[in-house]
Amino acid sequence: MRYAFDPELAAALAMMAEVDISDLAAARAAQAAELAAQVAVTDTAGVAVSDVTTDDGVRLRTYRPEGHGGPLPAVYRVHGGGFVLGSPDADHEANLRLCRELPAVVVSPEYRLAPEHPFPAGLDDCYAGLCFVAEHAGRFGIDADRMAVAGDSAGACLATATAMLARDGGGPALRFQYLDSPALDDRLTTPSARRFDDTPVWNRPSALIGWNAYLGAGVRGTAGVPALAAPSRARTGELAGLPPAYVAVMEFDALRDEGIDYARALLTAGVAVELHLFPGTFHGASLVRHAAVVQRATAEAVTVLRRALGR
Repeated sequence: MRYAFDPELAAALAMMAEVDISDLAAARAAQAAELAAQVAVTDTAGVAVSDVTTDDGVRLRTYRPEGHGGPLPAVYRVHGGGFVLGSPDADHEANLRLCRELPAVVVSPEYRLAPEHPFPAGLDDCYAGLCFVAEHAGRFGIDADRMAVAGDSAGACLATATAMLARDGGGPALRFQYLDSPALDDRLTTPSARRFDDTPVWNRPSALIGWNAYLGAGVRGTAGVPALAAPSRARTGELAGLPPAYVAVMEFDALRDEGIDYARALLTAGVAVELHLFPGTFHGASLVRHAAVVQRATAEAVTVLRRALGR
């Protein structure tokens, strides 16, 4: 490898399966089988896990810590997968951990995937799910005044776009947005997007496939892509009034610079932002849970969300 990866991450690469979405059906089948096996053996002790369906037909997986009375804060956490892969199973273990450690109710929406359902289908599902949770806060044991959105990669794109919809449509008054390795710019013209075409897990070729699926053939990179689809397109005025944000980026990630640029754009718009670049990392490094740099990033996620939600 020509990249100076963190030694613990580099050692784990040989054991990590390559993510290849050029055959999407095969990639989905392989991921679903792997995630189902993981979910089956994951310890859910101390957390009540349930699935509900909104009036709009959006399935939500909820995680509530047991033994905590009174309304709790909520984290509405959107899974990643390049707009084309994934389900709540992808974040099952992470959501359990977040639920226990905050503690808070964690909600994971199962949104429609591209290319079968291009923009704005997945975003519509995410927003409908958020509104349902807020409207039924009592049912979920949630304090609707202490809600945050969160997501990684494509999930971070959907999370911040959901925050835009909430601001503009009179939706839930969100306290915070946590954006991990966000996929925000369909143009893929930043230095990191041009350079990192062979990095592990996710890279420029993968991003091209994901954006083309999400936006539709021939749309990516054109002038008409709206900010709700690719938030890096937002003008300063379109970002004003969004909730405070934490943006985490990985050093050797094609998406690194668009995350940094988005953090700066939020700051310019008057939105409070904390930005952290984790050295020696690549997109999806969080899969290597034993690595010290990953544990540091995970602990920081809990810290900033706890602070933002008033725990």
